[in-house]
Amino acid sequence: MHNVTAMSEEQAAIKDAVERTCAAFPAEYWRKVDETGEWPEAFTKAMAEGGWLGVAMPEEVGGAGLGLTEAAIVMQTVTRSGAGFSGASAIHLNIFGPKPLERFGTAEQKQVHLPKIISGEQKMCFAVTEPNSGLDTSSLETKAERTNSGYVINGRKIWTTGAQRADKILIIARTTPKDQCAKPYLGLSLFYTDFNRGQIDAKPIPKMGRKAVECNMLYIDGLEVPREDLIGEEGEGFKYLLQGLNPERVLFAVEAIGLGFAALERASQYAKERVVFGRPIGQNQGVAHPLARCWAELSAAELLSYKAAKLFDDGLDCGAEANAAKYLGAEAGFNACEASVLAHGGMGYAKEYDVERYMREAMIARIAPVSREMILNFISERVLGLPKSY
Repeated sequence: MHNVTAMSEEQAAIKDAVERTCAAFPAEYWRKVDETGEWPEAFTKAMAEGGWLGVAMPEEVGGAGLGLTEAAIVMQTVTRSGAGFSGASAIHLNIFGPKPLERFGTAEQKQVHLPKIISGEQKMCFAVTEPNSGLDTSSLETKAERTNSGYVINGRKIWTTGAQRADKILIIARTTPKDQCAKPYLGLSLFYTDFNRGQIDAKPIPKMGRKAVECNMLYIDGLEVPREDLIGEEGEGFKYLLQGLNPERVLFAVEAIGLGFAALERASQYAKERVVFGRPIGQNQGVAHPLARCWAELSAAELLSYKAAKLFDDGLDCGAEANAAKYLGAEAGFNACEASVLAHGGMGYAKEYDVERYMREAMIARIAPVSREMILNFISERVLGLPKSY
């Protein structure tokens, strides 16, 4: 929370501790993994050892038992350090990804898996999106068919992060055909099972940025899943996924905001030091004003993000705030990164100044986990009461 004054002592201590951990991973580290595509293993290990992967998980399974607000502070501090989405995405899934398991899993599932996820011993990936369904989760085509011992899953998933190193997969698949369900989002089931490379082929997708944390196309052919790997009840998987949507939007928002503040700091420093025509370029309002505007936008988006987090932690509805925060945070974060590149002039395009990486990574939050248009649809319908458009 860069400028939110109401931070408690405990929250300030979290921010300081995460800052200290991140300080061991300077710009050179992130520049290198962005170039090589190597997973930032040393960073994820350090964050696991600090206990940050379990910040929002219950204490009885080794977590800190804290809320979305604290998780948001952790994730914003990571991107703010200059790690950007290369750092945040390497641990993002651990923060709220296991929530369906924690909320709806059996006592045995929780005891067996959650402590290992928190310690970093179990490396999970999350498979929801498919090439033909995009944002329309109810139209998923991946099927889980019942067998004597459990299920067999066949299908394809896309944009699955971290599948190259995963040993577990959280996957949603259709167990009842859509035409046999009362509503399209029924008949989907959620599983947490072994990532069996004999039956899952994971191919990385070459992409614009965040090379260190790869995304994959998964081809699933005859994946055998024991019955005990089903989470909760069959056919209720979509409902379980919904529980994590608002927290994820808040985390994406603060990650983009943290990155925006990091870019702004770089640009301000450069604008003070770079002398052209006998004066620092930051003395020119053409350079200064865009950066000042970015600070205002980032600060406003940050306030809405933490308002959404507090509503969630208080058990109140935060759908509108979480969606709007994600929209505003992603836009403000990208604007700040773009303004930072432009303030650096030609050097903004050079890798050694890092801001070009920030700008490439800032695009992620504008696209994922939900499009800007769908957020505006949600606000149009749920807040303004306008008729549904799709």
